[in-house]
Amino acid sequence: MSKAYFSAGCFWGVEYYFKRLKGVTKTTVGFMGGEIENPSYKQVKTGTTGHLETIEVEYDPEMVSYEALVRYFFEIHNFEQADGQGIDIGTQYLSAIWFNNTEERDTAIKVFGELTQMGYHPATQIRQAMPFYPAEDYHQNYLDERQETPECHIYTKIF
Repeated sequence: MSKAYFSAGCFWGVEYYFKRLKGVTKTTVGFMGGEIENPSYKQVKTGTTGHLETIEVEYDPEMVSYEALVRYFFEIHNFEQADGQGIDIGTQYLSAIWFNNTEERDTAIKVFGELTQMGYHPATQIRQAMPFYPAEDYHQNYLDERQETPECHIYTKIF
């Protein structure tokens, strides 16, 4: 199994879509990017910790490639919104791809470039992965547990 990390606004909606993608074996919502170790949701929600709401995607590379995950990531949120996602505004809701190695970085840059060539203006950051801190248990599988669907995310076929 491999792991990939994505931030696209509220992590509940991102998790909702990724866990339905063939080849994804597990998702965990949490935080990445800040300086505080093991931040709480309450701390991150203030927008002062430097963390972004992030999803850890465990996947089987025999079933789905990293590039396919990146493409899907761009199809499940408004990657052109620079200040958050939907009504969730703030630094903790920014769009980012967190790469673990140069191959992942180069893949993210490639897909980003394709979107630019298609006329899009991605606001997504491409950043080196940092320590990932899982959110509290009650955030995991949040929308499915409540039998709800995302408010700030929608799937839009691009590729």
